[in-house]
Amino acid sequence: RRVHGGRDCGLRSSMQVNILPHQNFVHKTRSGAGVHYVTPGEFITTEEGFVRGHGTRNEEGKLIATISGVVEKVNKHISVRPLRSRYNPETGDVVVGRVTELGSKRWKVDIAAREDAVLALSAVNLPGGAQRRRTLEDALQMRRYFQEDDLITAEVQSIFSDGSIALHTRTLKSGKLGVGQLVRVPATLVKRCKQHFHLLPCGVHVIFGVNGFIWISPPHEQQEQTNVPESDEPTEPQYQPVPVNLRSPMARVHNSIIALASHFMAIHSESVMAVFDQSVAMNLDPKHMLSPENMYRITTPLAT
Repeated sequence: RRVHGGRDCGLRSSMQVNILPHQNFVHKTRSGAGVHYVTPGEFITTEEGFVRGHGTRNEEGKLIATISGVVEKVNKHISVRPLRSRYNPETGDVVVGRVTELGSKRWKVDIAAREDAVLALSAVNLPGGAQRRRTLEDALQMRRYFQEDDLITAEVQSIFSDGSIALHTRTLKSGKLGVGQLVRVPATLVKRCKQHFHLLPCGVHVIFGVNGFIWISPPHEQQEQTNVPESDEPTEPQYQPVPVNLRSPMARVHNSIIALASHFMAIHSESVMAVFDQSVAMNLDPKHMLSPENMYRITTPLAT
């Protein structure tokens, strides 16, 4: 019995715990292979000779899960991949990030990883494509390249032993982003592909950042970004109004990505266009796509 302010409140704290019988949840994919989902404390296997990986612990010869996720097995190595986690970068990943800070000859960029990535001044293309050493004058003009809150697309150059991440924007498609819309989804939903810059059949340009940042823009922006400036001065993207005929397709692509993310489905160009076409076939306006019922209807064909 609890006493509050000298008075007996007559309250008793009681809790009844119902322990459900052990179940193994296995989801069948289209190829017929089973995807084994586990929760913390769930038994995985008693196979002898296994190598304990991330997200597991060994308890009296039994392999037990310590996190929620999907069991992955490579030969004798067994680990659990979490369903939701911070972005874990790999060299060569295409990412979309936001500049958070300017420092001494480098920018800090938020890419939804465990720490901000570093974009060095030496890893940025100079105006006109000049190939030379960066000077003090270049360091003093860093804000003419990127400022705080600018959105950029870059590639992961290297990952150091202390976990720090280095980026570069030396490719022609990398650099500052102009007019468009940013969508954030869990990084685990974006597939690593050979191509992350897509001009969809609906006329919308999309950058699928492996870090879960997806950039939607008109197609003309891609042409502006791929043109190398001939002058020696840093150029700004041309911020022009989005054409009226592209606003509805851009909104529909955005809502297609949100619908896929809400149902925790893989996000890539094919899945986005499948949901896009399904919403068009159902005569749904973009503003009606995000109702729970409609999101279920337009994503169900992908799950079958």
